[in-house]
Amino acid sequence: MTTTALVWFVIGLVSIVAVLALLIALIRHLMVLGRAARRFQEEVTPIAGDISALSDRASSRSKGLSPGRPPGR
Repeated sequence: MTTTALVWFVIGLVSIVAVLALLIALIRHLMVLGRAARRFQEEVTPIAGDISALSDRASSRSKGLSPGRPPGR
């Protein structure tokens, strides 16, 4: 094996190791992102339910108002 071939072989191995390291880091970050998204969903769902219930309540109350009568009287 010539010196040139050996140098290219080493460069190829180093490149493969670098790509694998980046791939592993990407997978770890995706896992962290997935956990954060799941936690966000768990925390936001009850609040969104409350907002939806209040919106429904406000909508039903606004339908009960007559168009000729001003609100609050």
